[in-house]
Amino acid sequence: MNEIILNGITVSVFNGFDDLLGFVNARKTLLVAVNAEKVINRDPLIKKIINTNIGYLDGVGPVLAARRKGAADACKIPGCELWLKLVERFCHTKSFYLLGSTAPVVEETARKLRQEFPGINIAGVHDGYLTSEALKKEVISDIVSKKPDVVFVAMGSPRQELLMDELREIHPALYMGLGGSFDIYTGRVKRAPKWWVDHNLEFAYRLVRQPKRFRRQIHLVRFLWLLLTNKL
Repeated sequence: MNEIILNGITVSVFNGFDDLLGFVNARKTLLVAVNAEKVINRDPLIKKIINTNIGYLDGVGPVLAARRKGAADACKIPGCELWLKLVERFCHTKSFYLLGSTAPVVEETARKLRQEFPGINIAGVHDGYLTSEALKKEVISDIVSKKPDVVFVAMGSPRQELLMDELREIHPALYMGLGGSFDIYTGRVKRAPKWWVDHNLEFAYRLVRQPKRFRRQIHLVRFLWLLLTNKL
């Protein structure tokens, strides 16, 4: 593993899943997926969270930028695949807590994980609708009491990063933000077909399927400009 700086963000560069999993095995930190949107994010708190934890390359744009900065072995590590690799590697040695999405989705995620990984220790599950401070404190207390080794938080960015940062101060563990990965895992949301993924066009597939994402994709234009003008 080596590190590079992209627009003030420290990104950890790994040469594949095994490299990353071996690195985080004994660490209590946050795993944050770094895509183009996060690289150009202006929020100093989000940058601080990434810089004091582990930001990994989860976007073709940052991968290209990393290679231009000399990290020739930089490769994309999709978070929607990484969390399952992490489960597969540690399902017999670590305990897990699932937090996020809706109650039916997170509960189905837990059931499917138990079917695919017999013996897995899922310490607890809770949906991501923490609609009051009291409910949030209740979930935090549940996590603290059950002491999971790994906590998956599927709430979308930046909400999940902010919550994970708060949680780690109370209960040190390995945290990973998953966005919509529970929905993909349970089949409620379809991931891009293999051809789109293999050709680094997954973002384009999502845009075609969900045109309302257009405004969010505008950041790609700014990222491309910074990349082409060597300002990252």
